[in-house]
Amino acid sequence: MHSPWVYLIIAGIFEVGWPLGFKLAHGSGLQRFSFILFAVICMALSGFFLYIAQKHLPIGTAYAVWTGIGTLGAFSIGILFFDDELSLLRTLGVLLILGGVIALKASQ
Repeated sequence: MHSPWVYLIIAGIFEVGWPLGFKLAHGSGLQRFSFILFAVICMALSGFFLYIAQKHLPIGTAYAVWTGIGTLGAFSIGILFFDDELSLLRTLGVLLILGGVIALKASQ
């Protein structure tokens, strides 16, 4: 058995996949369907790995870390690939989330 933290990190990575899939689904036809399907699969896998992690981690910790990974990942992808704004206030907000995730991990 892997550490529940490994499952939680995997869940967080898949958590990033669904907003990315929806962002890319603005095409038409098969491309649109493919990205929506990608998003739905990422949602399901994210939820499944979160379920496994929560068997051994407190629900509040697991949920906060899961959403934190998703937030950090989506924020980074938005800046790197979609020209999302990189401002001091947005960066500070993400760093505060990261600090919270680190504190929750340290408390376990």
